[in-house]
Amino acid sequence: MSDEAQAPRINIKAEEARRFVTNVLIGNGVPQASAETVARCLVEADLRGVDTHGANRIPSYMKRIRNGVLDPKAVPTVKEITPVVCQVDGHNSFGFLPATLAMEKCIEMAKTYGIGMASIKHSNHYGMAACYALQAVRENMMSLVFTNSSPAMTVWGGREKLMGVSPIAAGAPGGPDSIPFIMDMAPSVAARGKVHRALRRGEKIPTDWALDGEGKNTDDPAKALEGVMLPMGGPKGSALSVWMDVFSGVMSGSAFAGHVVGPFDPSAVSDVGHMFMAIKPDLFVSLDEFKERMDYLYKRVVSAEKAHGVERIFYPGEIEILNQEKREREGIPWTQSEIDALNAEADLVGAPHLIV
Repeated sequence: MSDEAQAPRINIKAEEARRFVTNVLIGNGVPQASAETVARCLVEADLRGVDTHGANRIPSYMKRIRNGVLDPKAVPTVKEITPVVCQVDGHNSFGFLPATLAMEKCIEMAKTYGIGMASIKHSNHYGMAACYALQAVRENMMSLVFTNSSPAMTVWGGREKLMGVSPIAAGAPGGPDSIPFIMDMAPSVAARGKVHRALRRGEKIPTDWALDGEGKNTDDPAKALEGVMLPMGGPKGSALSVWMDVFSGVMSGSAFAGHVVGPFDPSAVSDVGHMFMAIKPDLFVSLDEFKERMDYLYKRVVSAEKAHGVERIFYPGEIEILNQEKREREGIPWTQSEIDALNAEADLVGAPHLIV
């Protein structure tokens, strides 16, 4: 294991992380309101322990701005299709902006009509998918969140990069004695961002995550990034990734079938597509009854008989809540090299360094 993998972590307060990210974004020409939205989403990922989709994405995003393939000033627009369907055009802005706007519109439609759906085109990487499921939960809404992404995974039986490691997220509000249900999962054995993090930190990866360029299993993150990610559950994960491409890419009019450009590739516009839905939970039972039933479901799940060696059963999204509670108190743990990379971006635009 490298020195970097063993390096101590330095805890940064969430408020400081948001301030820093906002200033770097503004220094790169992003309007303040947009910068605050991006910073909020990135730091929310860090707080929940989804470090692969947090503030350490800033250097790759800024390189895309400098190369002219991401428009820092773009403002998404909305087109109403029906009373319960709209399309949001990201105009090549940060994906966080059309995604946040789309979920706002879905919630607004669902409050009136019971359901709302938004297709999003011409977007970019939008960070942690759970961010938008949580956005709906805070408004007492259920949600579905789909996206496509750049080719990183093979289809079942193949070795070519064709499908994206495109997450699917879903959420539902909990009751007074439980927590919200939040699912956020990639169709691959592991998210590709974890491979980038392992490479950045000099760590190995499990051998069942990816194939190298010769189609062989590897524990080397550099070789994994040259090769392909593997679908979870074989053909099941493969089918899920195609599903994300149908709903997010084909349906929206954005890139699909391996033509999305990834956030770590500054050579071309990404043209990512997303699809969101918000659903009122009290369409068939009252909201109180829905929440009572969610309480019961939560208690049944976490109190299920445990397998040998298992100390605790967690509800979907519960580990992330525990991470957030801890990191709100103690700070977000980064290595010195990660802090240095972020401060280097600040230097390029004259923004203040992170306060450690």
